[in-house]
Amino acid sequence: MSSHTSISPQQAADRLAIRELIDAYAHCADRRDAKGQMALFTEDTRLLVYMDATATAPTQELHGREALAPVFDNLNTYKATTHFNGQSTVSLDGDQASGESYCLAHHISYGTDAERTIMIASIRYLDEFVKQDGEWYFAERRLMVDWTETRPCAT
Repeated sequence: MSSHTSISPQQAADRLAIRELIDAYAHCADRRDAKGQMALFTEDTRLLVYMDATATAPTQELHGREALAPVFDNLNTYKATTHFNGQSTVSLDGDQASGESYCLAHHISYGTDAERTIMIASIRYLDEFVKQDGEWYFAERRLMVDWTETRPCAT
């Protein structure tokens, strides 16, 4: 059995704030709140997307908060999405932190019942966080797609 290290109340508060940041990202994505989603990132952020998590180079690399708008707007091509956040790990270092979090993202396409599909993606996020003016933000987010499945979806 592993032992647990005790943490200070501030570390507990920071861990909770980072988890809330991760969950806010998913919530904004599912509510199509691109501006809210963008506000979770630092001005000079980096977002790297790996559609194949085993690739050495990202499929897409974006720099700066404003560059994120088209990526988040792309979710509007789906009728609905649901992002289920799973386990996460965080390592704190003062006003910086790093972490990994898991997500199952469900994307339902438009179309008639006979045409509609659901795409499920198993995603890991490799994150660098920074605390600015008492708030935690994504400084860098690497979206790693481990696998996807697409199948018919009647409802």
